[in-house]
Amino acid sequence: MTSPAPNSPLHKLMAHHAQAGTVEWIGLRPARRETMQVVEEVYARFGTGLDGDRYKGQPGSIRQVTLIQAEHLAAIASFLGQDSVDPAALRRNIVVRGINLHALKNHPFRVGEAVLELTGDCHPCSRMEETLGPGGYNAIRSHGGITARVLQEGAIRIGDAVVPV
Repeated sequence: MTSPAPNSPLHKLMAHHAQAGTVEWIGLRPARRETMQVVEEVYARFGTGLDGDRYKGQPGSIRQVTLIQAEHLAAIASFLGQDSVDPAALRRNIVVRGINLHALKNHPFRVGEAVLELTGDCHPCSRMEETLGPGGYNAIRSHGGITARVLQEGAIRIGDAVVPV
């Protein structure tokens, strides 16, 4: 899908967000299949991703940071017949609330001090059946969040704002 013309009515509509989002949770994957480390703060590095995360050190990767909306955690839990889902089970780095992450497509966005760029959807893997139980993979489809790359380094903390640049 192409972006609307810069001065078109659709472009103007797509530039408005009702409010800033907020960082609610941060987790790092130290290595494949290891337990997520929940942290209050992380440093995002240009070209490589989050310090302490297993994907750090892969320059140019389009999957340097993964984000998911807290509102989608409730949907996933509902699809599984559960009251809630632990964000660590989904293996995403950052949970945000109050902003539609997909609406940030084609717009850099600030998360705390860092500036990120949406690079794609974060699709579920077969491991979701292990961590969430039968139906875990399908519960996350279309609700798995996004992948992003770091455009500008900076710290990201719980409570930081998420806003388009």
